[in-house]
Amino acid sequence: MADILEIRSDVMFDESVSHYEVHAHQPYTSSNFNNNDEIRISIQHQELNLLPSRSSIHISGRITRNDGTPASNASLVNCGICHLFDDIRYELNAIEIDRCKNVGLTSVMKGYPSFNKSQCDSIFANAGWIWESYDGDIKHVEDDNGYFDVFIPLSMILGFAEDYPKIIVNMKHELILTRARTNLNAVLQTQRQVGEARTYEDVKITISKLEWVMAYVQLSNEYKFRLLRQIDKPIAMSFRSWELYEYPTLPISTRHVWTVKTSNQLEKPRFVILGFQTNRKAIRENDASLFDHCNLTNVKLFLNSQYHPYNNLNINVAQSQYAALYDMYVNFQRGYYGKTPKLMFDKRKFIDSPLIVIDRSKQNELLKNAPVDVRLEFESSANFPANTSAYCSILHDRIVEYNAVSGDVKKLVSDYKSVLVRYSSLSKWILQWIFNTLNNPVARYSSKSWRYCLLLKKHQRRLIYLIHRYPSNV
Repeated sequence: MADILEIRSDVMFDESVSHYEVHAHQPYTSSNFNNNDEIRISIQHQELNLLPSRSSIHISGRITRNDGTPASNASLVNCGICHLFDDIRYELNAIEIDRCKNVGLTSVMKGYPSFNKSQCDSIFANAGWIWESYDGDIKHVEDDNGYFDVFIPLSMILGFAEDYPKIIVNMKHELILTRARTNLNAVLQTQRQVGEARTYEDVKITISKLEWVMAYVQLSNEYKFRLLRQIDKPIAMSFRSWELYEYPTLPISTRHVWTVKTSNQLEKPRFVILGFQTNRKAIRENDASLFDHCNLTNVKLFLNSQYHPYNNLNINVAQSQYAALYDMYVNFQRGYYGKTPKLMFDKRKFIDSPLIVIDRSKQNELLKNAPVDVRLEFESSANFPANTSAYCSILHDRIVEYNAVSGDVKKLVSDYKSVLVRYSSLSKWILQWIFNTLNNPVARYSSKSWRYCLLLKKHQRRLIYLIHRYPSNV
């Protein structure tokens, strides 16, 4: 309350940025937008301050029959434009720093627990997100003639753009998009009557424009000098990357164990989102942006020997017993964004496209270098149907370091570096006390954690090197 009494406080003006504008960058060639084509968009000018978190992908095109007439029995699904791409990569100086595989499914699996109804009706509607509005009307991305025009924020596709809100200085940026081999996942079709038979119309999706809209930031003179004093040392960028893993066809059984991956300590899962689809992949009449409950009864995530949730979920969809599952979905925004949840689905609509959200953001952060085995175990009350696929989206930490002077870019995978960056509140005098303890045999061997001290002793030189290299992080 003391701030309301400061009636003589100075008037402050933010003059750090002298100019802010957006520029559209086109691919090398504007003719290779067909299936399986690789599309590269590059920003070659390196003496720039760019803000990737505010960048977007602008895509225009049309959905028609093969003869060029508007399609009458086909429409784009939710996030259908993203389904047109198998892979999107972001590179700095030709080094990949983040990637999104199976762009459509990754976007919807991350978006369903992240967005709310108001966003889908306003901000993300312009990005190709369609859902029931408040009056119950289902919207469409394309107009009556099949034309569509969307502006997809890069933060909706890549964790790097969502989590890193700062400028990037003096680097070459490149966005690589790979078109999907089929457009069937992007559209939902119904049969039409042709004579005495009912059939699907053959449709095609033509992309006429694709450009990367990037924000340019020009600094005031004062902040230019400040920036010049900071870029002589390596700059660390920390964010959460999204990785999607697919189990193409589950065996017909009531229980399955899926060994998803093995990761290092830095990139171990913080959140895991699991979804199932039955007869939705490349099926004309089924929406590829929805998920199925598959009579699921229990799910457990194993990170080495630790598992979560501790108790069984005891789900029974037939008897509407899925409150625990919905609670995990509700708490995602609180754990991931640190905000009060505002949701897209109420409990009744949630089960029409359910996702299992597991929060493992709080883990034991001991200084060790053991790999982490990620394993999922799930059970159902009946056999998993034929043609059922499982999708696991893993949200994990990633640290990328770049040097604005030399142009070097590298991913940090060492746990010791991640500890120094993550525990920024750990002061240098605490680390100095650790080193003094290591050099004192009496204190070292009288400590209860002498094995831990021996491990630190083994890597003492490396820790000292990191302290001197990253003085701002300790």
